[in-house]
Amino acid sequence: MTTEPPPGSSGGEPPEDDPFRKRPQQPPQGSPYDAPQGPQGPQGPQGPQGPYGGGAGQPPPSGGGPYGGDPYGGGPYGGDPYGGRPTDPLAGMPPLADSGRRTLARIIDMVLVFIVVTLLAWAFGVANYTTNADRIEFGKTFGREVVAVILYVGYDTVLTARTGRTLGKKWLGLRVADLDDGATPSVQTSLIRALVLWVPFAFCCACLWTAICGGWSYFDKPYKQGLHDKAAKTVVVSTG
Repeated sequence: MTTEPPPGSSGGEPPEDDPFRKRPQQPPQGSPYDAPQGPQGPQGPQGPQGPYGGGAGQPPPSGGGPYGGDPYGGGPYGGDPYGGRPTDPLAGMPPLADSGRRTLARIIDMVLVFIVVTLLAWAFGVANYTTNADRIEFGKTFGREVVAVILYVGYDTVLTARTGRTLGKKWLGLRVADLDDGATPSVQTSLIRALVLWVPFAFCCACLWTAICGGWSYFDKPYKQGLHDKAAKTVVVSTG
């Protein structure tokens, strides 16, 4: 009985199925350690080769260090893996989303989930509460907040982890992406992002926290991240 893989099977890692993930760059041809040979082989016209590929005693080629690339940060010991300077993590991604469109998408999501929260709170008898000088129905208030935070966090986590887009973002052509590789965020990353955004919103300071957390993207540089993006290491990009 043979253990060889069937014909056509690569036997390697499964292909990435996320269409938004940035693809690795191809390394340039050749090696930074390759040295030019003289016309007479190892013994060039100027005698035995020096350590940098020229004649004995000659300095290294201008513009490069002894290990290839830029002597001031490039090469295999600095910068990108192919001898250049540090790469921009946004390289290969769509452009960052406009903060105004992000705000509008967030409002759409808030309204959609608020409708569901209101219906469920009414169904479970926590839709209304009264206050007077003697009594505050804290139980009903807290029950409504629990329903709200579960729905808001669940809505944001599930849709972001599946497609990178809530309904508001989908309708406005936006998407959440990992800053490192542009991929759709994992469930863990999506959950962290949703918790930072929605827990304070539901329990204490809805308007103020929404303005601070989401509004941070209007001033943040260079990635236009809200506080929830910073916590999850994500960015929001435009898809259309």
